[in-house]
Amino acid sequence: MVMSTSSGTQTIPLEEVPTPALVVDAVIARRNIDRMAGYVAEHGLKLRPHTKTHKSRTIARLQIDAGAVGLTVAKVGEAEQMAEACDDLLMAYPAVDRARCDRLAQLAHTKTVRVAIDSAFALESLAGAAVAAGSTIGLLVDLDVGMGRTGVANPDEALALARLIAGRPGVRLDGLMCYPGQVWEPADQQAKPLAAVAAKLQETIDLWAKHGLEAAIVSGGSTPAAFQSHLVPPLTEIRPGTYVFNDMNTVRGGYCTPDDCAARIVCTVISDAVKGQVVIDGGTKTFTSDACIPARDSGHGLIVEYPGAKITRLSEEHGQVDVTLCDVRPKVGERISVIPNHICPCVNLQDRFWWLEGRALRPITVDARGKLS
Repeated sequence: MVMSTSSGTQTIPLEEVPTPALVVDAVIARRNIDRMAGYVAEHGLKLRPHTKTHKSRTIARLQIDAGAVGLTVAKVGEAEQMAEACDDLLMAYPAVDRARCDRLAQLAHTKTVRVAIDSAFALESLAGAAVAAGSTIGLLVDLDVGMGRTGVANPDEALALARLIAGRPGVRLDGLMCYPGQVWEPADQQAKPLAAVAAKLQETIDLWAKHGLEAAIVSGGSTPAAFQSHLVPPLTEIRPGTYVFNDMNTVRGGYCTPDDCAARIVCTVISDAVKGQVVIDGGTKTFTSDACIPARDSGHGLIVEYPGAKITRLSEEHGQVDVTLCDVRPKVGERISVIPNHICPCVNLQDRFWWLEGRALRPITVDARGKLS
């Protein structure tokens, strides 16, 4: 197997790519993109994928080419990067500080920019920045539907904020946003919790209508519940992110199989000196410390070639692997591939990932790496 360097002229064996290395299988990633695009088309929904997973303009363009109406970001730095791939951006994260609001207002000169908010303070901050810049920012009222992280608590509070937005110079009331991130039941058990989400959204929409306000956009969705989004009729669009690569959260949650995991981190076994253990060259600076949400005791990812092994402990540069249950154990110098628990922060730790297409690897820059503001 060979790879193309950034110059596109030289090839080297995959075995010579320095580890740890994040490798993305193009066939699987494209299949994941097409599957989600097909689902939303079938159910009359729009797709606005969250780019926090891949942070790559290259992958974003694949999603747009497959029919996505826009992109979702968490931070302004991500929006500035993704603006080169898309003209319609939603920041699903409150903006309250001057620097962030000013950058969004400037971006709104050339792009459609929307922001989800849950406070009058955020409204005033964004509206003030937009007026000063001579631009307009679309706003979605963030409604808490059970996650308990951000979002106004109830329809009455959503109405109060929406009424403040309506008619305010510099901003435009575009609709509602929610994040059902608390829904981790198996897919065939999601109807009840999603019905509760639908009921709260519909109550809010109806209340707005009584007061002459429209929620033209109702944005929701998450990867674990993505393919059940049709059970939430008020939604007009969904914002899954992880689906493009998948990880052990989505595997152990029952939402996909390991064969649907496009991203794997290739590591090298660097030690077997301690009995019953090997050590790989990826630690918290490669995998982060995230536990698997549906299986907290499953270790720090799945070693594909040795499913009986368990990554039990991570320090900065070391991954300690219990191999006592393996009939055959990895050897020093051997390369193994790991599906991490949570792929999104793993991508953010990389300058680039390797795009495997056919027999060729090429580097793709993680454009929005480290864009935390």
